[in-house]
Amino acid sequence: MAYEDSCANASIVQWGACDPALGIDPNLSCAFFEIPLDYHNASAGTGKLALIKANATAIRRGTMFLNPGGPGVSGIQTINSTSALVLNFTGGEYDVVSWDPRGVGSLTVPGDVHCFDSLNDYNTFWNGTIELNGIEMTGNFTNQTDIDRLMSQAPLMQSKYEELGQRCLNHSNGQFLQYVGTAATARDMVAMADALDGAGAPVNYWGLSYGTLLGSWFINMFPDRVGHVILDGVVDPVGFATEEAALAWSTQLVDDDYAYEGFFTGCALAGPEHCSIASAGQTPSEVNGNIQALLQAAHDATFRGSGPVPVTSGLIRATLRPEIYFPAGWANLANSVYPTFASGVQQEIGVSTNGSGNVSIPRSSFSKRAEQDTPPYSTEAILCGDSIDLTNTSMADVFQNIIATSQNISHMFAAAWPFASYYCSTWPVRAVERYQGPFNNTLANPILIIGNTFDPATPFASAKNLSDVLGDQARLVRLNTFGHTSEAAPSQCIGRIIRTYMTNGTLPVDNHGICEVDLDFEIFPGITIERTIANLPDHAGI
Repeated sequence: MAYEDSCANASIVQWGACDPALGIDPNLSCAFFEIPLDYHNASAGTGKLALIKANATAIRRGTMFLNPGGPGVSGIQTINSTSALVLNFTGGEYDVVSWDPRGVGSLTVPGDVHCFDSLNDYNTFWNGTIELNGIEMTGNFTNQTDIDRLMSQAPLMQSKYEELGQRCLNHSNGQFLQYVGTAATARDMVAMADALDGAGAPVNYWGLSYGTLLGSWFINMFPDRVGHVILDGVVDPVGFATEEAALAWSTQLVDDDYAYEGFFTGCALAGPEHCSIASAGQTPSEVNGNIQALLQAAHDATFRGSGPVPVTSGLIRATLRPEIYFPAGWANLANSVYPTFASGVQQEIGVSTNGSGNVSIPRSSFSKRAEQDTPPYSTEAILCGDSIDLTNTSMADVFQNIIATSQNISHMFAAAWPFASYYCSTWPVRAVERYQGPFNNTLANPILIIGNTFDPATPFASAKNLSDVLGDQARLVRLNTFGHTSEAAPSQCIGRIIRTYMTNGTLPVDNHGICEVDLDFEIFPGITIERTIANLPDHAGI
C-alpha cells in the first residue's frame, strides 16, 4: 500500500509502491501500519506508522528492523539512502524494514511535534537569546566575564523554556506528546514483527545511536523475543533511566575533544594543499591554534559593536560539533564550511583570518534551523518524554554544569547550544509508559554491541557499560576510528562480524575484538584514519 492510501489493519501490512512525490527509490516498498496510541488504554485511540522496506536479495530469513537514531531521524529517508549498504551488511537474507516512529515525520500519525505557527513566530520568540546565537566562550570557559554573562541569562532562558513547553503542549500535536515515547515504539516494533514474520517470531533489530536506547528497552521488555540484535553507538540505558537528562549529557561528551583532535590532526597532515585551515609545516597543535583564533575573533567581535553579528563563536561551535561525527565529511568541513565562517568573521573584524576566502553567505545559511517550515521539536518530545520525572533542576544548574563540563571534559564542544536534553528539566510531559529497568534480563539470544574508539556522541565507555550489564549475553566490538557509530568509517572487519552474526548467529569469542578502518578510506587526500591516530598530539593544547 502506497503512502497516499489509507491506513492498514493492525494485523497486516500491505506493501505497495511508494508515493512518487517522496522521491523514494522505486525498488523500495512502502506501507502504513495501524497502532494503538496507548497499548494499555484502547480509548486513547489509534495512530499509524509510515513503513519502508528493502526486499531481501537472497533466500529470506525474515525481517530486520532498523532505527537510525535521533530520536527523530526518519527511518524512511535512511533506508532510501542506505538500503544497498544495509542489505550487504546483513548478507541480503533479511527484508530490511524501517519506519518513521511516533512523533517523527509528516506521514506517521502522530508525526512531527511543532510548537510555533511560523518561522517568524519562532524567531521572534527566541530573538536575542542563546537559542539563536549560541553560548559565547573561549578556551575552557574560565573567563569570569563569559561565565557571568552566561549565568545572567539563566532566568530568561528558564522562563523561555517553561513557556516553550506550554506552547508545545497547547499546539496542534500537544495532545499526543504523552504517546510518542520509546516504550510504545518498542511495542510497535514487536507488533510489526508479529504482522510480518508471524506471532511470536524472533525480532531482529539494528539500532544506531538513540536506536540503541530503543534496543535496550526492547530486549529487556521482550527478552523472549530477541533474535539477532545489534546495538551500535550506545546510549547508556542505566544512566538514562536514573539521571537528570539535562545534566547527564556531559557524560556523553568524554570523547568529543579526541574526535576533534582527529579532525585538526588530519588537517595538519594534509597541509594547506588539501586543508584550508592549515599553513605549510604546521603541527596539529598549531592548526588547532588557527581554529581557536577564529573562535576568539568571533567571540570578541560579538561584543565589540552595538548590534548582532552574523557569525558568533557559539554558532561556529554548534555547527562544527555534528560535522565531527562523520570523518568522510571532514575535508568538506575544512574546505567549504570553515572558510565561510572565516570569511564572515573577517568581515566582522576587518582582519584576515587563516583559511578565509571571498566566500560570503547570509547569516541564515549558518543556522541549524530550517528556513521554510517551523522547526520541529520531535527529538525533544521523545527524549524528554522518556526521561526521569521532573526534578528541581534549574537553568542555572544546567549552565553551571555546562561551564564545569567545558573546564573538565570537553573544552571544545561542551558549550554547544542548544541540545535536546537541555529541554528536559522544563518539559511538561512524560510518556504514558517508560521502561526504567532492569537492563540485564535473560535474553533468548545473545546480542552484538559496537562502539567506536573516539565517538563524539556515544562514547565507547557507554558500550562497555552495557556490555558489562549484559555479561555473557552480549559481545562487544570496538571500531578503531573517530566519529559516531559504525557508519562513521568503512570497515570490512565490522562488516564481516555483522554479516556472520546475522546469517548464522555467530558472535566473537570475547569482548576484546578491535576492528580497523579500511586502509583505502581517506579523510583528506592521502590521509587515513590509521595515520591520523598515530599522529594524535598529547592533549593538543585544547
